[in-house]
Amino acid sequence: MSAEERQKYMEQITGKAETLIEALPYIRDFNNKIVVVKYGGSAMLDKNLEESVIKDVALLKLVGMQPVIVHGGGKEISGWLGKIGKESEFINGFRVTDKETMEVAEMVLNRVNKNLVQMVEKLGVKAIGICGKDGGMLQVDKKMPDGRDIGYVGDISHVNTDILETLLANDYIPIIAPVGMDREGETYNINADDAACAVASAIRAEKLAFLTDVEGVCMNPGDPDSLIPFLNLIEANKLIESGVISGGMLPKVNNCIHAVNSGVNRVHILDGRREHCLLLEFFTKRGIGTAIMGDDSEPYSNER
Repeated sequence: MSAEERQKYMEQITGKAETLIEALPYIRDFNNKIVVVKYGGSAMLDKNLEESVIKDVALLKLVGMQPVIVHGGGKEISGWLGKIGKESEFINGFRVTDKETMEVAEMVLNRVNKNLVQMVEKLGVKAIGICGKDGGMLQVDKKMPDGRDIGYVGDISHVNTDILETLLANDYIPIIAPVGMDREGETYNINADDAACAVASAIRAEKLAFLTDVEGVCMNPGDPDSLIPFLNLIEANKLIESGVISGGMLPKVNNCIHAVNSGVNRVHILDGRREHCLLLEFFTKRGIGTAIMGDDSEPYSNER
């Protein structure tokens, strides 16, 4: 190795060491804290991004955090419905779900769930895949958007945290498929964002991260240079009232606000199309997405 190559190598490994040092206060602050990751969108369809997300979650576990994954599968469900000649219909963003659609959705979500478990286990981290029907974890009522019956779509009425607490206490990463049951034992599909929000609130997670197909909340939607790194609840509500937050971002931000009001310390909206987005957001000072927090939230020690 020449002197020039040795110098370049030393600069590279020094940069890696500095990155680890930058992450140190975050690792300390989040040790043994629960972090819920809502996994969906493009990150589920690209193999490289999928591996990136799972490696990030495994690393969170190995440095002392307690991650929980809630996953979607909407695009795969639509694909399988298409294979049997059934069109997907949506009302107010929710899939109209008859009995046949529910059966397909449950099959696809179970397949996605076990694939994620397999990926985590290959990295030497323990994981168990469950759905909201297991242990009566996600109890639902029928969702009726604008009073319309859209079939077997559930609105979460209660989260039984017993099974989650047991898995976390025994060093497993719970991986949750958003399927639940009503009081009569009927199976319901649940919006994955709603499920992640309800789970994070019930177990009082330190963080909830939504992996999306946008950079975060932008002052000028569509312009990544106008990304807003931090929002408190007052600021978030003002942006909703002014129309800056609208369209598909509106229900997501409303879920964030609900989670913070329910005891989650911070909610992150991240671009799941960027490799290692979780590590970049959680372990660097500025982060890459939008963090939403309570009006009286204390900054982490490294942010003071």
